[in-house]
Amino acid sequence: VQLQASGGGSVQAGGSLRLSCTASGLHFNAYNIGWFRQVPGKERVFVAAISRGGGTTDYADSVKGRFTISRDNGKKTVYLQMNSLNPEDTAVFSCAATATPAMTARRFYKYWGQGTLVTVSS
Repeated sequence: VQLQASGGGSVQAGGSLRLSCTASGLHFNAYNIGWFRQVPGKERVFVAAISRGGGTTDYADSVKGRFTISRDNGKKTVYLQMNSLNPEDTAVFSCAATATPAMTARRFYKYWGQGTLVTVSS
């Protein structure tokens, strides 16, 4: 099983980025997919998640109204559109897959991908 995150980079405050998470080796439609982020020295925290069929989404309060998660099951890919970025969004973003309904809880995610670095400058 592989989850490949991409799309990170450096932007100025107020800018946008779109992250992608492409899966292989798993029955993609059977998994809820989440995005988490981690700053050095701190715990990995929940950012956003989307249900198997895409009908349910959940967001951390800190990103509501700025980030949008979506998925294309035909392409086995989940996207995270990030707008109005600010320096506090600087982190390594990782995607993960869970077969449980607990989409916001890190401990329920079974598969994790390598992260992609997002750097927002002021």
